[in-house]
Amino acid sequence: MIVSLHVATGAAAGVAAPSRPWAVPLGMLAHVAGDRMPHDDIPDRRFELWSGVTALLALAVRRGPLGTVTIGAAAGSAPDLEHLLRLPRPGGRKLFPSHRFRGWHHAGGVPTWAQLLAAGVLLGLFLAPSSRTAKVGANAAGSGTTRSRTSSGTSYFRKST
Repeated sequence: MIVSLHVATGAAAGVAAPSRPWAVPLGMLAHVAGDRMPHDDIPDRRFELWSGVTALLALAVRRGPLGTVTIGAAAGSAPDLEHLLRLPRPGGRKLFPSHRFRGWHHAGGVPTWAQLLAAGVLLGLFLAPSSRTAKVGANAAGSGTTRSRTSSGTSYFRKST
């Protein structure tokens, strides 16, 4: 799977993570799932590298460097660093499990344009501005008081206008 989609699916795993520590294994699990899916790769390593770095930096700026979305994205794309860096290869094989075993990657399947589109849609969702408060609903008595939530999930009541 292309790097920008690994970043995007790792970010999606980060959204699902109940905490920062959970974002790491969930992001890596998303990487394994992406590698297992039959897919075409982009042969241009420079494009792969910079599209992934740009997506990850954008998430860090928008969601914070320690947000679960960013951590999941980093964990989802980090295994592909072994394609770029000279890391130890015990027995001549790569370290990450989905890179280590022959036959794990299948060519064909999802074309690169579809992967780029999916990455763009997912990243767009995670990078889009969110409202400061999201209405949860009015109270049953209809007193004009509305219960709202901040972007961090904290609930509070405010007078409706």
